[in-house]
Amino acid sequence: MLLDRLVRASAEVTATSARSAKTALIADLLRSADPDEVEVVATYLSGVPRQRRIGLGYRSLQSLPPPADTPDLTVVEVDAALGSISRLAGSGSRASRAAAVERLFGRATATEQQWLRALVFENLRQGAQDSVLLDAVAKVAGVPTSAVRRAAMFTPSSGEVAVAALSGGREALDRVGLVPGRPVRPMLAASAPDVAAALAKVGDGRVVVDRKLDGIRVQVHRVGAEVRVFTRSLDDVTDRVPEVVEAVSALDVEGVVLDGEVIALHPDGRPRPFQETGSRTASSSDVDGQRVRTPLTPYFFDILHLDGTDLVDADGSRRLEALATTVPPAQQVPRVVTSSVAEAEAFFAESVAAGHEGVVVKALATPYEAGRRGSGWVKVKPRHTLDLVVLGVEWGSGRRQGYLSNLHLGAADPATGGFAMLGKTFKGMTDEMLAWQTARFLELETGRDGHVVHVRPEQVVEIAFDGVQRSSRYPAGLALRFARVLRYRDDKPVDEIDDVDTVRRLGHV
Repeated sequence: MLLDRLVRASAEVTATSARSAKTALIADLLRSADPDEVEVVATYLSGVPRQRRIGLGYRSLQSLPPPADTPDLTVVEVDAALGSISRLAGSGSRASRAAAVERLFGRATATEQQWLRALVFENLRQGAQDSVLLDAVAKVAGVPTSAVRRAAMFTPSSGEVAVAALSGGREALDRVGLVPGRPVRPMLAASAPDVAAALAKVGDGRVVVDRKLDGIRVQVHRVGAEVRVFTRSLDDVTDRVPEVVEAVSALDVEGVVLDGEVIALHPDGRPRPFQETGSRTASSSDVDGQRVRTPLTPYFFDILHLDGTDLVDADGSRRLEALATTVPPAQQVPRVVTSSVAEAEAFFAESVAAGHEGVVVKALATPYEAGRRGSGWVKVKPRHTLDLVVLGVEWGSGRRQGYLSNLHLGAADPATGGFAMLGKTFKGMTDEMLAWQTARFLELETGRDGHVVHVRPEQVVEIAFDGVQRSSRYPAGLALRFARVLRYRDDKPVDEIDDVDTVRRLGHV
């Protein structure tokens, strides 16, 4: 299959809003793939390269060779080229990597180059990528969607699920299960605005209320003496977190799979800024030195397998008991088990006061629903809000083509008397809001720089966000985490927006 065929199908999926139409488009593409192409095609349609880590940074793809005039690059050739690049290491690898990029991208058309760049950086926006892909796999294979989704829980790649379904049908899918040493997709939590709503969402009776740490999610597999540590995105970071390896190696077990968080703490037990934890899992250089400067503490909140017994289908009570008898109390996430809203709210307040994100309320009867965001786990976080001013807006793509979408957010800067940019967001916007803000910001336009429209700093917007982190990208040295639009504040003048000092205090940075 030519890459051009896949890229055109991806564009059609992006431009289509109806889920059924997206599913039909992907199903047609899977039917036309040869058996040796299915895994690559399906993986690419889920929005990631098959190798996951390619070893290419933004700088290495800033300057590309002139594009090809006609498409002749196949998906199998692309996969082989990315595989070769991912294996380059050692002396001379930088030059070899640059040459390999030149060869691959030199054979791609301009449209293919743009698509490949997005694929490498896992920035393809096709709309419900993986979920729609699994629906299409079920349709082509003629098997229940539930069977496909069940198999996907235990595989890091949807491409592997597609191969199993299309080559072996329901029988092959049913053979897919948890294998210690091989990561499974993590269970996710829904959200609630407050603790009372979270308890109501998970149902009546006793619940587990876990402290929600502002760390990095880790899934740890031990098979005999070997320990492997995977992130939420299923990347292997074992060599970067020796503290986790040592903690799990010390357990009195032969085999175990644990779900938890790893976090950098101050000596008083309060969390250090999130990016300090993130930098430990993001870098494999000078691990010993990093460990001295930024030691990590692992905490575990669930157990999926213990000494030959899978626990993913066991209810929360049984898994909680197994965790308690396997992991020392100091390495378990702080929690309370209660049916009292007041007790749960008190624990929430205590957790937030200690500098943590909030809590996760969990039903005791819920199995571990890998890869799903169900109602069995519900997270509650205090909602931080700021009133900021819009400094610029970027034109959208895909469904937002033709609209001004991505907002550049600024806070007042007392040091300069101007504004300090704290990040961007395109989240939280309805279609009506997109139409309104496009007209509004074109009225405020002062100039353009590529796809960015600069505007007079007059429009105040109320932003919700999850936290503040240090950032060298912006002059104030701060950036908002997971910012989203709540509403526009036409009632509020710009001279009443929040300032940088307020943001710094909120983030403890």
